Amino acid sequence: MSGPFKKFPFSMHVKVDDLLPASDEEKEYMVQMRPSSTFFKDGVKRLLKNKVATVSFFIIVIITLSAVILPAVWPYQYDTFLGVQPGRPVDRSFNNLAPFEYSTTEERAIENGESVFPHVFGTDSQGRDYFIRVVYGTRISLAVGFFASIIVLVIGILIGSISGYFGGKVDLVIMRIVDVIYSLPDMLMVILLAAVMKQSLGPVIDGTFLAKIGSNIISLFIIFAILYWVSMSRLIRGQILSLKQQEYVLAANTAGAKGSWIIRKHLIPNCISVVIISTALQIPNAIFTESFLSFLGLGVNAPMPSLGSLASDALNGLTSYPSRLVFPAIVISLIVLSLNLFGDGLRDAFDPKLNA
Repeated sequence: MSGPFKKFPFSMHVKVDDLLPASDEEKEYMVQMRPSSTFFKDGVKRLLKNKVATVSFFIIVIITLSAVILPAVWPYQYDTFLGVQPGRPVDRSFNNLAPFEYSTTEERAIENGESVFPHVFGTDSQGRDYFIRVVYGTRISLAVGFFASIIVLVIGILIGSISGYFGGKVDLVIMRIVDVIYSLPDMLMVILLAAVMKQSLGPVIDGTFLAKIGSNIISLFIIFAILYWVSMSRLIRGQILSLKQQEYVLAANTAGAKGSWIIRKHLIPNCISVVIISTALQIPNAIFTESFLSFLGLGVNAPMPSLGSLASDALNGLTSYPSRLVFPAIVISLIVLSLNLFGDGLRDAFDPKLNA
């Protein structure tokens, strides 16, 4: 068959050779050079190429693990007055120790051959180990920032998706509420609400399991639930408004699917990358707000430490070493800066508009 086709290249007859199975060389030539991937894998690769975001992520992991693990293995507790021993007179030499300095009792123990763990950051004016208080304050700040961001995330997704999907009067009412909250002076409202809830929540939670958490921390969560969901809801609303015009949403509506099912199964999963990025950027804002309120005395309950309250104690002269203001200030700055840089890296890696 091949002979006549060579003589007549414009022949309309079917070439039988073209119907034969492909050879191994032809198959190898057709193999894709780039392996298949997903949006998430591509985003992770882009994120790892961002050295600043990667280093920030490892800093966050190290600080978080330290805040979780160190209080369990450190020989001192954050609320233990080291100079107070039952049946013995108070040893005031434990108060206001410099870093790696020992009290009179500890020096005698060392002379007797006993092993005494050093006070890395010294002690405060009441004889409590300062290092473990900074570590525990970091744990409190991270926990408040994380859970407050979860509250903002849940409320923002719920209200934003309802507003964006149903539109009309529902969207009009919700957006006017958002505008009213946006018009309020942010920090002033936070301070006022924190002061009011600090007084009103105390009698309510006394005698319950919430008393261990403290009225101030609960008031912080309520403040975030009232004020800080508006940015998340606006972001989700904008995403839903663009996604609900897609064909798959129209097909689901035509098939008789309920709005709640469409939001849960189609719309929210398709804007999850934006949700993750916004949440990552919300956490440092929550940590800074908690530290600011604790600095003003409206944060966590004493004797539980917070980075903001430790900075306030050092600044107000409650310790003989005002330079200890540096320790909580450095931790707060490092956490907030690392989370912001990591959030920027997530945005650059996973935002489809930036990688189109």
